[in-house]
Amino acid sequence: MRAVAEACRSRGLPIRIGVNSGSVEKKVLEKYGGPTPCALVESALNHASLLEKTGFRDIVLSIKSSDVETTIRANEIAARECDYPLHLGVTEAGTERTGIVRSAIGIGSLLREGIGDTIRVSLTADPLREVQAGVDILKALGLRGGVKIISCPTCGRTKIDLISLASKVEKRLADCRKPITVAVMGCAVNGPGEAREADVGIAGGDGCGLIFRKGVVVRRVPESELLSGLMQEIENL
Repeated sequence: MRAVAEACRSRGLPIRIGVNSGSVEKKVLEKYGGPTPCALVESALNHASLLEKTGFRDIVLSIKSSDVETTIRANEIAARECDYPLHLGVTEAGTERTGIVRSAIGIGSLLREGIGDTIRVSLTADPLREVQAGVDILKALGLRGGVKIISCPTCGRTKIDLISLASKVEKRLADCRKPITVAVMGCAVNGPGEAREADVGIAGGDGCGLIFRKGVVVRRVPESELLSGLMQEIENL
């Protein structure tokens, strides 16, 4: 342990201590009756104390569980009991759909409390989707800039292929770094008004649609030109 600490100290490298429900020491499990939030934290701090004895304190704690509530409670306790940076994540979160939901709740709840320094979204999916999901969580909390896309659900007034259109907008703006809100609305009747806080947006009609800024319609275009018209407006912002 001392040799590892010295090697990291000489290179200016931190050491991350990771604890999850399957790596808690037996004696700690017996003390708490299972991998409870308190058990996870005590186990992590036990390992940290071994490094502290060598004078090494450049430590990051990673306390995770596959249970969302356990993850949240454990990191809340850790934030109160120590000042080490915390790496957040829900481990073994599952497939893309369920894993993103569970990660958003677990990571998002903690970040909302001001807890956490780094994050990892763990999905049984393409690792790129983990990164994208993490960025989306940060954007939703206002912790990362870039484009925010809002779009409405379909309803009886929707006369365009809103689902496809919203997906195309999201794809086209994936690399856009402008700090703007873009709206993709289903109908021209309520769309501009409901999304008046958006910097720019589009609202579908019957074969045509509207392009608006801050709720004010700037022009009407054929449905086939809605996407290109929106991109042009965004370029002009």
